[in-house]
Amino acid sequence: MEISGIISAIVIGIVIGVLGRLVIPGRQRIGILLTILVGIVAALLGSAIAAGFDVGDTKGIDWLEWLIQIGLAALGVAALDRSRPRARR
Repeated sequence: MEISGIISAIVIGIVIGVLGRLVIPGRQRIGILLTILVGIVAALLGSAIAAGFDVGDTKGIDWLEWLIQIGLAALGVAALDRSRPRARR
């Protein structure tokens, strides 16, 4: 992977992480940096999955790839949120 691919993954990961976080209802107990990391991983995994199903490189906007990436980010954010201990009052 070239440097431009890494930079693209980071930028797309930020967007995917935020969109994945917005899909989950309620408040999440994870920080923005962890959300971005989840987004980057979801973007990379989503691209690989979309390529495996041969929907990763289509003419125009790759809507299915975006949906896969956002879904993976939402799952990642939800999993991390559930793994965090709740604050005591």
